[in-house]
Amino acid sequence: MVSILCGIETPAFILGALTAGGGTFGYIKTGSVPSIAAGVTVGVLYLIGGYRIQTKQTYGVELALLASVVLAGSSIPRALKSQKPLPTGLSLLALYGLYTFGNAFRQKL
Repeated sequence: MVSILCGIETPAFILGALTAGGGTFGYIKTGSVPSIAAGVTVGVLYLIGGYRIQTKQTYGVELALLASVVLAGSSIPRALKSQKPLPTGLSLLALYGLYTFGNAFRQKL
């Protein structure tokens, strides 16, 4: 199982930093409280998941996958409706997370 998860913490850390940083930037730029709340929440889920994967604790992949599901659930409908760059970019991050952590979860079964 170690070979399956080897290096998978790095995408979790990157996605966590991007989403938390993006939510913070959105708050600074527009004063949007939902941006910081959602961005930091999803970012923390990714970061905790990455940490748990790195330290070989349980539920790391599952937390990162949950973060991807939450991000996808909020960004994909907005991207399809608005076709603006920000929700589209978030949707691409979410799809990458769903693919990466979904495959890792499937391989654990």
